[in-house]
Amino acid sequence: MLALHSIRVLDLTRVVSGPWATQALADMGADVIKIERPGQGDDTRRIGPPVMGADGQPTGEAAYFVACNRNKRSVTVDIASEAGAALVRELALQCDVVVENYKVGNLERFGLDSQSLRAINPRLVYCSINGFGPDGPYARLPAYDYVIQGLTGLMSTCGRGDDQPGGEPMRTAVPLTDQVTGLYAALSIVGALFKRMTTGVGEHIDMAMIDCATAIVSPLSAALFLTGQQAPRVGNDNPIAAPSGLFQTLDGKMIIASGNDGQWAAICKALGIEHLIDDPRLNSPTARVEHRELCHGSIDAVTRHRHRADVIAALNKAGVPCGPINDIAQFFSDPQAQHRQMARKVAHPAGVELTLTRSPLDQAQSPAPYRAPPQLGQHTDEVLTDVLGLSAQRIAALRAAQVV
Repeated sequence: MLALHSIRVLDLTRVVSGPWATQALADMGADVIKIERPGQGDDTRRIGPPVMGADGQPTGEAAYFVACNRNKRSVTVDIASEAGAALVRELALQCDVVVENYKVGNLERFGLDSQSLRAINPRLVYCSINGFGPDGPYARLPAYDYVIQGLTGLMSTCGRGDDQPGGEPMRTAVPLTDQVTGLYAALSIVGALFKRMTTGVGEHIDMAMIDCATAIVSPLSAALFLTGQQAPRVGNDNPIAAPSGLFQTLDGKMIIASGNDGQWAAICKALGIEHLIDDPRLNSPTARVEHRELCHGSIDAVTRHRHRADVIAALNKAGVPCGPINDIAQFFSDPQAQHRQMARKVAHPAGVELTLTRSPLDQAQSPAPYRAPPQLGQHTDEVLTDVLGLSAQRIAALRAAQVV
């Protein structure tokens, strides 16, 4: 029995932030019913390499959709039609949670906003995910992860310094603010469900990407508030610790991340440079940061003449945090990744095997389900029959009218 086995979620989200939230709920056992536009579906069905069926044809899913939509059921409904919106309202009566990430105000015209749905189902936990919140000067502006990373200062902390070759602010390769917002949303929804056990009523959750991005930058903004200054970008170096960065070996670069005097001594002993342990230029964390070039250069002079695996083995034995810089394929071949079963095989309805990434919510006492992300409208008849009790004739009429 999974934690959310009795919870039904009406998923009105698309792209990343919303689907990331509802996927987390599905991983914990919730029945997530994803509402998609007939014939189109979620935009991410067309973003990234497509899933190919056994017949060699695209199945209608692509990489981004696969990453964000496992364990869900897909129902196609045209919510822009009066009959379609009414159908979704009927579903909301049978659900515990609604999650949406439309532009602020867009769902009001369909009667699918928080006020409308919670009026007919007071126990409903309704979560709105958007870029900037429901009010304020930016409320109705479109928001993409890239824009939020730049706006909130996150990008200003990543990349090499402006005085270095190639130095400029850098975004993360994954849509970090989208994904973190999805996780905060899922956490808030679970909290609201727990609260509902006492109060008997649901609530409206306002989850803004700008808030979540600001939260994850907080270790650096705390320093800004204390000193009045922002630490400069230093690329892969750690601005408050040394040695901590990338180091060259015979067969590629690696990471060494030392955080204290004990680890510094261990590095020196493992690499045969014990004479540097008590060097006054390097004998404290502050001194090593101040003389970073000497510190890193002394290590690099040794590691560049050794194989990476040998250096990692020596430092691991000495208890020093270190590791390779893998590409994604190399990581999934890593012994620890294989031990943790990071890649999971599932059957796809198109007759092929699909590889999914293991959910962090997959725990020994509550193992997450692993079902392939749904094909567009795959569960329309199933949900309308099982959840709403509609007859085959009624469903056929809705389909003929292009409502579903």
